[in-house]
Amino acid sequence: MEMQWQRLLTTKRYGHAEVTEDEIGRSHFHKDQDRIIFSSAFRRLGRKTQVHPMSLNDHIHTRLTHSIEVGSLGRSLGIRVGEQIQDQLPDWATSYDIGMIVQSACLAHDIGNPPFGHAGEYAIRDWFKRQSDSKLLKGLTDEQRLDLMTFEGNAQGFRVVTRIENHLFDGGLRLTYPTLGALLKYPWSAEFAGKKGKFSAYQTELEILNKLGRELGLVPKGENRWCRHPLTYLMEAADDICYAILDLEDAIELNILSFEEIKPILLKLCGDTSFEDDIFTSQASARRKISALRGKAMEHMVGSAVQAYMDNQHLIMQGEYSGELLSDGDPGVRDGLREAKKLARERVFPDTRKTELEVGAYTTLGVLLEAFCHAVYDNHHLKGEGLSYRSERIISLMGIHAPRPELPLYKAYMRALDFISGMTDNYAAYLARQIGGLS
Repeated sequence: MEMQWQRLLTTKRYGHAEVTEDEIGRSHFHKDQDRIIFSSAFRRLGRKTQVHPMSLNDHIHTRLTHSIEVGSLGRSLGIRVGEQIQDQLPDWATSYDIGMIVQSACLAHDIGNPPFGHAGEYAIRDWFKRQSDSKLLKGLTDEQRLDLMTFEGNAQGFRVVTRIENHLFDGGLRLTYPTLGALLKYPWSAEFAGKKGKFSAYQTELEILNKLGRELGLVPKGENRWCRHPLTYLMEAADDICYAILDLEDAIELNILSFEEIKPILLKLCGDTSFEDDIFTSQASARRKISALRGKAMEHMVGSAVQAYMDNQHLIMQGEYSGELLSDGDPGVRDGLREAKKLARERVFPDTRKTELEVGAYTTLGVLLEAFCHAVYDNHHLKGEGLSYRSERIISLMGIHAPRPELPLYKAYMRALDFISGMTDNYAAYLARQIGGLS
């Protein structure tokens, strides 16, 4: 079985009437990008951690700047691949449509991440694991418990764009199926998440996942499990390029690494270890020196990823490709990436201030989860009557996310997670201080 671009590029929208609006000035996929950019969830990424929590340096990447940069690279990758497969596309589709779909998926790829980056994900997972024998999780199915104990930014992001933003529980942002398909980095449920805990659909969104799989003509890999949309590989490559280079760039800004330490890695990623520039011997700042290398490295990495896509296109279209484009392209890019990740792992991630703030994130999110999940539990079991004043007030803070007492407990917890994971770093820290009486 091979996937077909005619189905992979359908202009159907999730949660929208079958008849889509006429294209006036903007393509259907262009509208996806606009809906993502103008959503409040996207805007809040400006105050969410990328790697370094609550940095005082304004040049450090947030989830917002990271997502915009990934989107820019994703568009280039999409257009380049689109130009090479133009003869396979439907008559109406262009390489720029491919670029727009990938860019939109890239812009939304972190939209479900909680406050404090990956530390926030681990904090939420660990809190629910500690509740495994408590009254809070009694009565939940094994699958529902697994969702909570494996909280995942990718699955939360899929929930945000299909349920939460704009049209609450009525299609969310109502994006086209191709953009949603490209966004699904791990198109399966938590039971297939593996050791790293990676999946893209909670129990609450399995129906949407399966509908997308059928409509797009993705290759089924079992119950609640599909192959990736071909364009997802381009989104992943754009994300990896940005992570590799920009994590190191941030480390220079924070004086964790020097330019001389990362220069050999960037030269390898450029595909030219002998490349020299007058700026390297000048009095220019490390920021300007790295800018001179960044563009050249990114251009080479994009070319390598496009070539790897074309080399593996047959496997990709059959749903059989399990590699990564940047690892399967130019050997210099593969080795440079490996060195960049090793340097980040050994020198950047153990940074003392970063570690201190991440430990603090555990406490912050613990306070919030304790308050909101107990209030939700009481609201459910007391049927909304006889709630303590404190629980009443906590429920009221959730606004539109507040669950009705008759809502099943698992879905009520998901509403609490919608609220908490949507918070910015600053608001989460502020609210935890207020609730903990530490203000």
